[in-house]
Amino acid sequence: MHRTFSATFKLLTGNEPFPWQTALYEEWFSQGKFPASCNLPTGLGKTSVIAIWLIALAHHPERVPRRLVYVVNRRTVVDQTTVEAAILRKNAEAAGVPVPAISTLRGEYADNREWSADPSRPAIIVGTVDMIGSRLLFSGYGIGFKAKPLHAGFLGQDVLLIHDEAHLEPAFQHLLKAIECEQHGGRVTFDGGCAGRGSQTTDFRPLRVMELTATSRGQGDVFTLTAEDKKSSVVKQRLGAKKAIVLHEERKLTEQIVELACAREDQNRAVIVFARSVEDVERIAAKLPKGRVQPLTGTMRGLEREQMLRTPVFQRFVPTSNRDELVTPAAGTVYLVCTSAGEVGVNISADDLVCDLSTFESMAQRCGRVNRFGTCKGTRIDVVHPTQFDAKNELDVRRARTLVLLQSLDGDGSPKSLSGLAKQNAEAVHAAFSPTPTILEASGILFDAWALTTIVRDKLPGRPTVEPYLHGISEWEPPETEVAWREEVGVITGDLRQQYDPEDLLEDYPLKPHELLRDNSSRVFDRLKKLGAIKETPVWIVSDDDSVEVTTLGKLIDAGKESLNYKTVLLPPSVGGLDGGMLTGGPTTASDVADEWFEDKEQSVKRRVRVWAEDPEFGEKTREMRLVRRIDLPSDNDDEEGRSWHWYARPRSADDDGSKTSRVATTWNHHTSDVEREARRLADSLLRAKPRLHAALVLAARFHDLGKRRGVWQRSIGNDDYPDKQYAKSGRLPNGGELRPREITDFRHEFGTLVDVLDENQPYLAELQKLDVEVQDVVLHLIAVHHGYGRPHFPIGNVLDPEPKGQNLTQIATKVQQRFAKLQREYGRWGLAYLESLLRAADWAASANPSPMEEACNE
Repeated sequence: MHRTFSATFKLLTGNEPFPWQTALYEEWFSQGKFPASCNLPTGLGKTSVIAIWLIALAHHPERVPRRLVYVVNRRTVVDQTTVEAAILRKNAEAAGVPVPAISTLRGEYADNREWSADPSRPAIIVGTVDMIGSRLLFSGYGIGFKAKPLHAGFLGQDVLLIHDEAHLEPAFQHLLKAIECEQHGGRVTFDGGCAGRGSQTTDFRPLRVMELTATSRGQGDVFTLTAEDKKSSVVKQRLGAKKAIVLHEERKLTEQIVELACAREDQNRAVIVFARSVEDVERIAAKLPKGRVQPLTGTMRGLEREQMLRTPVFQRFVPTSNRDELVTPAAGTVYLVCTSAGEVGVNISADDLVCDLSTFESMAQRCGRVNRFGTCKGTRIDVVHPTQFDAKNELDVRRARTLVLLQSLDGDGSPKSLSGLAKQNAEAVHAAFSPTPTILEASGILFDAWALTTIVRDKLPGRPTVEPYLHGISEWEPPETEVAWREEVGVITGDLRQQYDPEDLLEDYPLKPHELLRDNSSRVFDRLKKLGAIKETPVWIVSDDDSVEVTTLGKLIDAGKESLNYKTVLLPPSVGGLDGGMLTGGPTTASDVADEWFEDKEQSVKRRVRVWAEDPEFGEKTREMRLVRRIDLPSDNDDEEGRSWHWYARPRSADDDGSKTSRVATTWNHHTSDVEREARRLADSLLRAKPRLHAALVLAARFHDLGKRRGVWQRSIGNDDYPDKQYAKSGRLPNGGELRPREITDFRHEFGTLVDVLDENQPYLAELQKLDVEVQDVVLHLIAVHHGYGRPHFPIGNVLDPEPKGQNLTQIATKVQQRFAKLQREYGRWGLAYLESLLRAADWAASANPSPMEEACNE
């Protein structure tokens, strides 16, 4: 049954579509076209573009990208898009549209791998500029070099990328256009165009980019409300929502804000307060009534941010339809005190607003968080502003211009009034925006350098860090640092670091968003200095290329604050410094929450866990999980055994290498058969129009693990029954035993596979040579890179094979590099990574969910 757009939209969202939503579907999405910019007022359902995309995908799958990536500003603390996506998934079957996978940075769907586990399934991925941007540039923060090309390929191909509130991140928007143009064989220009664009794309399935904003910087043609929208009673109500602006000359900023906020004390109001600095937010929150105030800053650790969303105070600001049914909203007048973290991406609506003065686009966002739906009576916006501005400070100049614009509104802060101002005096409005940062040009040479993901632990000349390309360079946005607490920092010390490399440990057990807090580097440095821990306390400093410097708290402080810029600081919990999710100089202990990562909303099933061998609940805690790391610690007493620390992950959510381990031990033939079946399924779905690539993917799957049949590899997974039995994965055995991996060699089974396939005395080469020469290169490349190596090379220590069968290993290794360069030119940087990742997805799916296997078979 083919329903109309209107009927499907209502079944999917629960609402009738606005005219602009119908127009966006009929005139754009259903035609396989996507406007470069959508300029839509706050409160009119901007995030419904996800529903529109899903309906278009259902009706016109040949025209519409299979995945939608929704990017929010880096300062956003909570993103209502997650809730919207969950509603769509719940209603999808009834609406007759595909049921999408969902992955976000937070909550139930945080990094759940659904989006990358099955690339044939429609998916919604929600993330910050840092999360999505770094991954697009083959530099994903905290995911390890082996996974970087997978993330780049699946985020940079067959994707519609929606950049929400794009005016807040002009550097990132420019970068997206550069990537989009690069994939079409051209280069981006500063007016947003694409110069030298070829007639044929160089990438496999190029990225499509659409900015979404309520406060456009005014460049280029935009999609906006239709004439029919302006006749709608709902639209009129929301655009005309009454909000009285009252301006106050500044005397003592925080005291005035507290006084104005407390003036609503007996009026049963939800009052939102904005201040530009974290210090002001802390001072204001401390002076408001206890128990009825909730701070909201971008400097909170992810776990505590999640918990904050379910507090009674915060729930008062959430629309009734989106409130947590298990939380009773606080009564009386309540206060939400925010930095810019509350300005965008948060679906909240306050009754009143009190704030300091910011730039125009920031003030527009703040006004959009109050009386959003036009149903509140007596809404008032109090703005405390300076009486003098520093003419030498560009940001201050922009704030002064904003004040003039606010004064011209004659006390009317409605969306209609603000948008009218932007139309009537666009030049003055744009001059009052925050200054545009210095935007760095990302060239083809840089894209090439970032794509060399095997080169990770040594600095590569000509490959800068990606952060400045994501946000630009600006004096008013200071460098930032992330902080987390991990037990292993205090456990793996001295000689143990030689045996257990911190970089390998973080590869096996990556940092997750719920563990991290982010703050400006100066404040992090100052608060680290206030910790009461001894100078010898171990500290790990992680760079954005995932390299780890092991140092001490004393040396870190001696190095100065600049050494922390754009780094992640890992502390042992014993050092303390965490209070309410914020970095302080107070508490003497902090919590390691690495294991607090769950499969479900009820938080009953953990995705990973680290367990000491003597734990009486060891078996229960690790049930249905696979071992990813075992750490054996020596005893202080020669007469006693040392302790053993086991790290486990749930197969369907782990994001480590996974080449050796599984929940249950899996025989070689069985695993290979499963991978080939999964690869064929993906090829049938995604490569139907590319029969040569279809054949390449299936054959690569059939051959991919030949190198695991080496005796040295079998022994490395604990298989003492070789050659009678050959396994592809270690894990629990049906008889109650277990194969446990052990590091005894630098041999990479992918390299061994290449040796076998190219051996004229084995049958594989003859089968390979049935394909065209160009397709043979694809097969060999997919085999070489399916665990992240070979981009562009195998490290020299991995160019080995205990059973080379007369092959020239150096020549084989050299061909890996040549093949990578050639295929990247042919399929594009992201296109090649996409093709590689199809085999990796097939391998991952087979490992996570092996088909039933009879234990008796001797394979």
